[in-house]
Amino acid sequence: MKDVEKTSVERQNSSKRLRRRRRRFNIYAFVVMLLVVTAGITISYTFLFNIGEIRVSGESDMYTAEEIVSASGVHEGENLLRLDPKKSEQAILDKLLYVETAKVKRKFPSSLEIKVTKCIPAYNVNYEGGTLLVSKKGKILADNGFVTDGLPVVYGYEPSVTKAGKALESGNSHKNDAFGEFMDSLLNTEDTNITAVDLSDEFSIVVSYKNGMTFRMGNWKDVNYKLDLADSVMNDESVKGKKGYLTMIGANQCSFRNTHESGASTDTTKPVATDADGNPVEKETNPEQQKIFEDYNKQGGGQDSNGQNNGGAAQQDNNNAGWDNGGGYDNGGGWDNGGYDNGGGWDNGGYDDGGGWDNGGYDNGGGWDDGNNGGDW
Repeated sequence: MKDVEKTSVERQNSSKRLRRRRRRFNIYAFVVMLLVVTAGITISYTFLFNIGEIRVSGESDMYTAEEIVSASGVHEGENLLRLDPKKSEQAILDKLLYVETAKVKRKFPSSLEIKVTKCIPAYNVNYEGGTLLVSKKGKILADNGFVTDGLPVVYGYEPSVTKAGKALESGNSHKNDAFGEFMDSLLNTEDTNITAVDLSDEFSIVVSYKNGMTFRMGNWKDVNYKLDLADSVMNDESVKGKKGYLTMIGANQCSFRNTHESGASTDTTKPVATDADGNPVEKETNPEQQKIFEDYNKQGGGQDSNGQNNGGAAQQDNNNAGWDNGGGYDNGGGWDNGGYDNGGGWDNGGYDDGGGWDNGGYDNGGGWDDGNNGGDW
């Protein structure tokens, strides 16, 4: 029995020693690994991956490669791992006015690539203190006292920043959104047909074109869609080559009125009627033009089932219906001639003369004054 007990105790002691040795070995291994990793990181940040070559590419006819590298703040011999590419990119944009974009990319083990694009003047932004020259991506290039020929003029934007080199922005978020969509729409366009954009009233934006068209697009929402819609109408065979007015009707329709039609108004800033949310109020439409709109929708334009804009549907409201001529907004039985102003509406024969609110209504001739309550009121 004593021999058996002694053997058992020795075996237990042996197992404990093995476990202790394993724990010590694991600790030693961890310490060695930690030292190796630390040494590797230290070597990487000091002796390895140092910049031996800086390559500059892209488009810049204003600055040399040396000027671009200098603006980045990067020098040969610096460590790639210590470099902050975003900080170098912003330094280039801040110091070089006519650089639109800058991309700094590390090329291991020892190269750095800087790619830039040049600023392209794209807009005149008029404000009460002068005129800003702005690039395609919204970078302010100059604060001039004149308009640069050949570039669209933006009115009523109310910029909150006017310093050259800064990004253009307005304190009015709606105007920011609208101008941002204009920039997106015209970003890849070599020669825009737009000559002026009036953002004075973000609920009633007016766009003027080189071809003589004036587009009353309504509020700031869905600017890209509305511009595409206007282009579709202007390129339709029944409209192409004519001068006149385009007006958004509702969320996805656009009417056209020829400038030379009888009674046509020459007012280019007349606002579009909108509801409390700033959405255009729908008016009458021409059945023939409605068919054009439906044809565009069948080809993939218009709105999807969720009401989202999908492409470029177009409806024109050319003559004798809708907002302008003949039973609509302007001429012939709508709001203006034969409606609001002349002939049986609110003014002549309505509000002022002849049997409406004033003569024969509100004031003279029986109504609210002479003909109600014994001629009192």
